[in-house]
Parts: sequence; structure tokens; C-alpha cells
Amino acid sequence: MKHMMVAVMVLMAFAGLHAGAADVEEGAWINLFDGESTYGWTAFGDVPWSVADGVLTGTDGWSGWLASTCPFQDFELIAEVRVSAGASMGLVVRGGLEGHPSENGSAMLLIKGKKGRDWREVRIVAVGNDLQATVDGKKVALSATRHRGHVGILYQRGHGQHGAPVVAVKSMKLRPLGMQSLFNGKDLDGWNIIPGHDSKFNVVDGAINITNGNGQIETAGTYRDFLLQLDIISNGDHLNSGVFFRTPVGVFWRGYESQVRNQWAGDDRAKPVDFGTGGLYGIRPARKVVSTDHKWFTKTIISDGNHFAVWIDGYLVSDFYDMRPVSDNSDGKNAYVPEPGTINLQGHDPTTNLSFKNIHIQVY
Repeated sequence: MKHMMVAVMVLMAFAGLHAGAADVEEGAWINLFDGESTYGWTAFGDVPWSVADGVLTGTDGWSGWLASTCPFQDFELIAEVRVSAGASMGLVVRGGLEGHPSENGSAMLLIKGKKGRDWREVRIVAVGNDLQATVDGKKVALSATRHRGHVGILYQRGHGQHGAPVVAVKSMKLRPLGMQSLFNGKDLDGWNIIPGHDSKFNVVDGAINITNGNGQIETAGTYRDFLLQLDIISNGDHLNSGVFFRTPVGVFWRGYESQVRNQWAGDDRAKPVDFGTGGLYGIRPARKVVSTDHKWFTKTIISDGNHFAVWIDGYLVSDFYDMRPVSDNSDGKNAYVPEPGTINLQGHDPTTNLSFKNIHIQVY
């Protein structure tokens, strides 16, 4: 479990944060840029974006921006960026997709390129109404009226500017702040076991351990839009389980299922078996199986309206907009489920032996 003290030290490094900063708990890092592609981003405008040698680059065109498909609320963001001399870029956080960031309540940090300056490190902490930012360790002003929004890379060529500016990103990672714990690491308080099934649920070494046949244990509360993080281990080979969400209270195996199965075809992790860990079961397979049996891994799930995204150990493996009609049975495999529901952990079959710990949520 991440310790609150670490989060306090991070936040205290940014002078001026509100007095309640000591109550903020950090989550695990996720990569917004995977070093390989623009997966998880949406391009607006006429700027072409490309990835080569682990660097995301925008050049040519007149104006445009690359926006994360997911919005974020309270977080710490670290990015390494480079801008050609004489040009500038905007790093947008809590951004809206309508209009220009300067007019829709977004926070935009302007970063200028200078001769002799290579990669520049940008850090932003957003907690409630407080936004703190540094560029190469120097504090800069930042403000927004939005409390949640997209991360964006803004490119715009000035009128009369000679030559197209070049905007590049080498890394960009984010960790949520203000997380609430859903599991106390000691007992099953706050969780309900669905009766009439075979799974055994016990707390072992600070984790919820699930064994035996099929079953389900669900949160006492219901949630619709959130960021969820938890650590998982498969204590066997290619075991099957899942993290369900938007499940009607007390209903077995409904809602959406974020699959847990660390198996792939041959030697190619890009060919998941049975949707693969982080895939949305029955809907969208993981684009790569990142996790491995017998090793702890961190799963991050964002549920936001009809948009769902899953990271495994910080790597975005699925990103899906559900445009299907609603049905009456709340089965996410067959239809869009808009209602809030429980978050639950699945026991799948007699071979099941998985453990879950460090279960935290940021509710939107």
C-alpha cells in the first residue's frame, strides 16, 4: 500500500497548496504517452502527429491539439517536452473539448522554446481548486475553473512565423491524488458476498484472496464515474477472473467486466487469449497482455459516462466508447449500462486462486 507520507512530501514541495493537502493520498503512476503510438489520444485541427524513436512529435499545420481520451480530476502530472527555438506550445490540463482552452475554463501552461534548451521537465499538481506547476523546477502560475478535464498538447503557428514549429513529448505520466480506500486490508468490512455460490473469500496477508468455484464479492456502495486502482496477483497459470463495475446490487456477473487472464498466443503478448488482462470481456480485447502470472500488477480503470479505459502497470491496454443502446438486463457484454452499480471481484471456477489489495477509488 502506498503511504500517505509520500504524497504529503510530494505536495509540500509545491508551496501554496491548501491546508488539507496532508489528507490527500496518492495513487499509482499511469503513462499517458506509451512511447509507441498515439493510442489514448484524440487529434483536433490540422496538425499531423507522429511517433518515432519513443518521441511524440507535432509539426506542420497551423493549429491543433492532441487531447487525452480520458478526463482527469485530482492528480500529479510529469512531462518531458521540447519546443523548437522561437516557438511555443501549450500544455493543457483539466481541458474542455469545446472551443479553445483559453475560453473554456481549462488550465494552459505556455512553454516557450529557447536556443540551447533541450528537454524541459514540467510538473503539475491539481488538487481541488489548487493548481501548482513548475517548469525545470521554477514555479509558474496556473489556474482553471474546471475541476476535471482532459490533458492536451496544444500546437499553434503564429501569423507570419517563419517555418513550422516542432513540438515534441518524450514522456508524460500521471498519478491520481485524493484516492479513497475501498478495502482496509484486515477484514471484509464494506464488502458483500453474493450468496449461493462456491467461491471462498478470505483476507490473507492484507489481500482479498478468492479460491474455489464461481462467486462474487461486491462493494457495499455503488459507483458510476470513477478512477479505480488495485493490485492483483494470479496465484496460478492462466487463471480467469475479473473486476466488474456498474453491476446491479446483488446481481451475479452483470455490468462490465475488466478481464483478468494473463495468457497470450505463442510468444506474442499482442494476441491475448480470452480478451486478456485489461480487456473488456465480450467487447474489446486488450491490445497487449502486460501482466504475468505469479507477479503482482496494478490495474487502473476509468469509468466515465460511456467511455472506459484500462491501464495495466501504467500501460493503456483498452480504450472504448460504448455507443450501443441500453437494454433492461444491465449486461455490459451486450448493451450499454449507464446506471451506477457495485464494483466486484470475480471467482470464476474451481481453479480460481487470485488475490486483490490496495483497492482505491477517486469518485467523479
